[in-house]
Amino acid sequence: MPQDFINQLNEQQKKAVLNIKGPSVILAGAGSGKTRVLVYKVLNLIKNHKISPLEIVMITFTNKAANEMKERIGLKKLGYIGTFHSFCCQILRRECHNLGIDNDFIIFDEDDQISLLKKILKIINQKKLTPYYFIHRISAAKNQLITPKRYLEIFSDHNSSIVAEVYEKYQQEIRKNKALDFDDLIVETVNLFFNYKDILEKYQEKYRYLLVDEFQDTNFIQHLLTKLLAEKYRNITAVGDFSQSIYSWRGADMRNLEKFQQDFPEAKIFYLEQNYRSSQTILDFAYRVIAKNTTHPILNLFTGNRLGETIEFYEAEDEEEEAIYIANRVLESGIYGSFAVLYRTNAQSRVIEEAFLHYSIPYILIGGTRFYERKEVKDILSYLRLVENPNDEVARDRIQKLGKKRWGEFKSLYSKSASSLRSRSTIELMEEIFTRTHYLDFYNPDLEEDYARLENIKELKSVAMNFPNLSKFLEQVALVESEYFAGEKNRHFGGNGKDNRVKLMTLHQAKGLEFPTVFISGVEEGILPHSRSIDDLFSLEEERRLFYVGITRAKEKLYITYTRGRMIWGRRGTTLKSRFLEDENYY
Repeated sequence: MPQDFINQLNEQQKKAVLNIKGPSVILAGAGSGKTRVLVYKVLNLIKNHKISPLEIVMITFTNKAANEMKERIGLKKLGYIGTFHSFCCQILRRECHNLGIDNDFIIFDEDDQISLLKKILKIINQKKLTPYYFIHRISAAKNQLITPKRYLEIFSDHNSSIVAEVYEKYQQEIRKNKALDFDDLIVETVNLFFNYKDILEKYQEKYRYLLVDEFQDTNFIQHLLTKLLAEKYRNITAVGDFSQSIYSWRGADMRNLEKFQQDFPEAKIFYLEQNYRSSQTILDFAYRVIAKNTTHPILNLFTGNRLGETIEFYEAEDEEEEAIYIANRVLESGIYGSFAVLYRTNAQSRVIEEAFLHYSIPYILIGGTRFYERKEVKDILSYLRLVENPNDEVARDRIQKLGKKRWGEFKSLYSKSASSLRSRSTIELMEEIFTRTHYLDFYNPDLEEDYARLENIKELKSVAMNFPNLSKFLEQVALVESEYFAGEKNRHFGGNGKDNRVKLMTLHQAKGLEFPTVFISGVEEGILPHSRSIDDLFSLEEERRLFYVGITRAKEKLYITYTRGRMIWGRRGTTLKSRFLEDENYY
């Protein structure tokens, strides 16, 4: 790193880096170089102001971001760089004996939590609600510092009594196992600081400079933790962007950026609005979209890059034509690795995957599983395969693992009406299986992850509508899978060993990434914005922010696609262009 590294910054970046005392907020727009600013701020503290690296803590939301910052800073050791959870784990390993917790505690991951909850639910004979439901409710309570004893004081919905009972037993069992879950890591660190002021002061002295990335993604307890650590010396930098807040369903609260300014009223605010990623055409479109939001500040990004290519809008007849249009645009280029296809729901990937397989376009799903490999899809396919072929041992083994009662119901259904089952349409068979085995009870539509699984099941019904004959349906699935594996054998890579596959992912998965060319597909009412968000202003504005995040992933070229009609979740219907595209001046 050259000694004059600060001169590499633009004026606003420079001001943010040179401000070293007291609290500050850096409102950093998409592609505005916030990582560089964070890294240079740390280097400025160490090299120009002789601050010990061991006094500096950088909190990130992913290990990937932490590793990138470590590499760019180039120092062997800081006080800490990493996620909230690993930071708290480090403190608890030293201090948790004060709370009566063994220092050699183990950390329960989600599989461990599910196993423990299954045991509890079996003991109390609770069959209606799934372990995932309780994980979600318990996690939400912990992140608000709500204990099992206080649970019924706060919540009064129809499931709150059973949640309180399970929550209490869960905490008893997890302690009996000398374990903490991921939420406990932060909860117990905050408890430690609240109950032992001397320990809090020790860490306030130890870590005098605190930098927190993606502050709009913090939840209640993460915000509280940073406030406690910083309240003595007040050398805290919060970096964020209201317009990129898209994780409220995980407990993130973008209002923490506003609360920060209430906690530290003397905080200086720096605006990073110069974008180094996208063309001005893309940035202008992004601004016109996000400017319709009214509940948060909005940055107006500009760039020194060229104006760039016009944005392409394409209205397809249906989802298959939309997928073919995307495939053809990719084929025209041949540089597959420069493309990303983004969509609102995982279920949308199915028709795009099939088009890419048909045209032999190599692709990779980022942060997801291929449609026909998703658990819920494989479960249903196993039921249908067993109707077609009662000797299919692989399908039988899978169904039996879903529970003895479900297996018994399916056997009863099959033994009584085997011949009539085979004469029914694929969609009728699916519905009969759902009714008799209560398979859909596995999933709670109030939980984001379960709702996504239900959407995948509905998308499988869309395939069933196109292939009413069960044999033809299963044959189609097998052919798609065989095409995928053939494609894997002949995976295409570009020069220099770079992955030359199109990237497919949800808009949520795309945050933090960038691509030369981006497609955002299915920009329609009920999809983007999602049907569950339309009646709530806050949710609707988060959907708009999600679209904004997708737009600002594009560097050079952006395609927006939507359809006049779509087979969505088992039903064919007409569709409307998204309200996010209502301004005709976009065209």
